[in-house]
Amino acid sequence: MRVKELAAFLKASFEGDGERVLRKVAALDDAGPEDLSFVTGGQSVKRAEESAAGCLLVPNDFGNAAQRTVVRTSHPRAAVARAISKLHPKVEAIPGVHASAVIGPGAIIEPNVHLGPLVSIGAGVRVGAGASIGAGSVIGDYVVIGEKCMLHPNVTLYRDVTLGCEVVLHSGCVIGADGFGYVLTDGIYENFPQVGRVEIGDRVEIGANSCVDRAALGVTSIGDGTKLDNLVHVGHNCRIGRNVVVAAQTGFSGGVVVEDYAVIGGQVGVGDKARIEAGAIVGSGSGILTSKIVRAGQPVWGTPARPLKEHLEQLGVLSRLAKQRKREKAS
Repeated sequence: MRVKELAAFLKASFEGDGERVLRKVAALDDAGPEDLSFVTGGQSVKRAEESAAGCLLVPNDFGNAAQRTVVRTSHPRAAVARAISKLHPKVEAIPGVHASAVIGPGAIIEPNVHLGPLVSIGAGVRVGAGASIGAGSVIGDYVVIGEKCMLHPNVTLYRDVTLGCEVVLHSGCVIGADGFGYVLTDGIYENFPQVGRVEIGDRVEIGANSCVDRAALGVTSIGDGTKLDNLVHVGHNCRIGRNVVVAAQTGFSGGVVVEDYAVIGGQVGVGDKARIEAGAIVGSGSGILTSKIVRAGQPVWGTPARPLKEHLEQLGVLSRLAKQRKREKAS
């Protein structure tokens, strides 16, 4: 792709050699004359001066580009994501059903579906047009998979799971396993039957080895556009809203509600029936107590999680106490 073609695709302006050919996207430090890289500000501006990249995506307020070829845009990171889709197109799975795939009675497989080797499709399953199911995946009875979903190899969907359109599930995902529900009776833990369902909206992406448990009764749900990192656990009866972002190794206990556009850092633990309101930000490593409410738009940190300003003030107090103790020991 030539620079001027990229600029037209991004609806942006360029300076320099519009005929330069770009073949791939690379990091500033690794880019060569046929590579595209990007500058967001801060240290990357200084590194850009030494980069050998053939073209840079830069902010509109980027200074004099001198002899460089640049494309100016208001959001370089978003622009480079769009550029990657052009310079590194996805390898599309070839439609067709592998000879080793097993399809249960009453299953409906729409046109242009890819079923890889050793895929197992249960009874009454519906797979939407253009979906791709990778090798070794197991799809339980009465599952619905929407159009253009991508299930990577070795994904497991238990029965009665519903996926919207364009859902991406990475390898090792388990969707619809029993929630962790037990009743202590006469000193013995007895299983509380988990007979609910899982419903996942459109354009959701769930990382490798993550688990979403079915509801005990009712529905465990994940809203449109939400993204879960690797090794995330969503417990039974959780309701995760739209466009929520959750980093790796976070766990949600049963009955948690996360409202739209919340941001959850890595290794966060969320207790039963807690509520994280719309737009809240939970810092990495935080712990949210059972039934706690994190207010809309509020950044919180620590264990137990508390408003960021309060958390920083307490850290400051601890730091001063530690210094005072050292002084007392030295005197």
